[in-house]
Amino acid sequence: MKVVVDMNKCQDHGQCVFASPDVFSMDDDGHLAYVPDPDDALRDEVEEAADVCPLQAIRIEG
Repeated sequence: MKVVVDMNKCQDHGQCVFASPDVFSMDDDGHLAYVPDPDDALRDEVEEAADVCPLQAIRIEG
């Protein structure tokens, strides 16, 4: 599985961090950071993170 975040759309709301803290986090500047190739075992929470993103900036490939 590959996670792609459109950083031009992302406004750092952080909803994905609550849904999938193993993959998404906020850096020291308050900007989104994420693991681009998380373990497939995390697919459900990554899908939830994509669903709750207010700007639909998260895409899952593979």
